Amino acid sequence: MLVLENVQKSFRHDHTVIDVLKGIDLTILQGESVAVLGASGVGKSTLLNIMGGLEPPTVGMVFFQEQNMTGMEEPALCSWRNREIGFVFQFHHLLPEFTAIENAMMPALIARLSREVAMEMAIQILKNVGLEKRLTHRIGELSGGEQQRVAIARALIMRPKLLLADEPTGNLDAKTGEGVGDLLLEFNRKEGLAMVIATHNRRLAEKMSRQMEIVDGRIHEEKQR
Repeated sequence: MLVLENVQKSFRHDHTVIDVLKGIDLTILQGESVAVLGASGVGKSTLLNIMGGLEPPTVGMVFFQEQNMTGMEEPALCSWRNREIGFVFQFHHLLPEFTAIENAMMPALIARLSREVAMEMAIQILKNVGLEKRLTHRIGELSGGEQQRVAIARALIMRPKLLLADEPTGNLDAKTGEGVGDLLLEFNRKEGLAMVIATHNRRLAEKMSRQMEIVDGRIHEEKQR
């Protein structure tokens, strides 16, 4: 489903070039769940951003279902992300003035679906993440775990083929974080979508089909089951 070939990423700071990723070769298959581990600052978020087309590699190519995404024009890239990729972040980036339904339906509205259809889709996906009693609550009225579930619903409403999650449990207590992690794995199993999670959470990583670590800009696979 997703193939990275010799992906490198460098950043320039003042007069210094910082090499973050130094040649990543990686294939993600449909239905896989992949944990990306590593210390803070090693490039986990950068890798996910490149996978999801949020930023380009300095060198290398990214293929999604055999289509080369590298160098794609921004309008086409935005449309692809909306249809095919779901994003979940450590900080949910929800709109506080809107309700759970209104936040969850945003990707459907961006895809120019009617408001009625988008709302119906949002209600269903929110029920699927266990928020049927919180549909019309504003974000500030929800707990941290509930807010992250709204973010998951928003990521999944368009039924993406690939879910990218950057420290989705990092801002939650252990019990709530475990519930959110289990929810993501449940969708991975039931929907057959590929899932890549950048995390420090070893307990969550061990539940996934593959574990890999970024060390000195390169991927080291730890375990596959």
